[in-house]
Amino acid sequence: MRVATWNVNSVVVRLPQVLAWLGTAEPDVLCLQELKCSTDAFPYEEIRELGYEAQAHGTGRWNGVAILSKVGFEDVVRDLPDQPGFQAEDSMIEVREPRAIAATCGPVRVWSVYVPNGREVEHPHYFYKLKWLDALRAASVQDAAGERPYAVLGDFNIAPTDADLWDPSAYEGMTHVTAPEREALAALQGTGLQDVLPRPLKYDQPFSYWDYRQLAFPKNRGMRIDLVLGNKPFATAVTDAYVDREARKGKSPSDHAPVVVDLDL
Repeated sequence: MRVATWNVNSVVVRLPQVLAWLGTAEPDVLCLQELKCSTDAFPYEEIRELGYEAQAHGTGRWNGVAILSKVGFEDVVRDLPDQPGFQAEDSMIEVREPRAIAATCGPVRVWSVYVPNGREVEHPHYFYKLKWLDALRAASVQDAAGERPYAVLGDFNIAPTDADLWDPSAYEGMTHVTAPEREALAALQGTGLQDVLPRPLKYDQPFSYWDYRQLAFPKNRGMRIDLVLGNKPFATAVTDAYVDREARKGKSPSDHAPVVVDLDL
């Protein structure tokens, strides 16, 4: 079984790349983030023509998540239980953003998550990010300890260690690398989840995100912030795990590349 995750940075803009990648990589399950489209505007028909069902959750602005599956869906859940909302500075309303969707797809249960960016240390969005991560931890406790293969996949907007950065000094004082963020990620893993990518690697530095600016991708100035965290039944079934860098190339790509995990189930 092949499971993957990809922040596509607008599923409508990136639809040709997504369809082409589905045709070559042929994942059984693909988690998507940063749809930037509403649930109704998701390209269900184009996806269905390739043999995939889709469950999407979006409002048409900056967030949005989805799961594509060739093996069906059961028990679809949108939003984390007790998921916090965010109140923008120019708004009087706290909004629960569409950043999480879960489903059971064949033998595995997955969450597709788009963790808040945090913007700047000490910004309200940074503290919202930490609260959101705690809600994700709470949502994973039961499934992480269970016997069914379970994984949380997506854009975590956290580099787990300095080794996941092209140059740690370039990120000093910035979000994605602070101790509270990494501690929140460690607390999530403490529920019984492990990072499955550092098993067999196709690249020495498996970055998954490269900024569009300053030739970051050709110079491989990237970060590993797209993760697959699996419980023991999931992790022990992994036979390969890699970042598909080829999908970051070409015309108008996403600034992220897919993370692919093969499982013997």
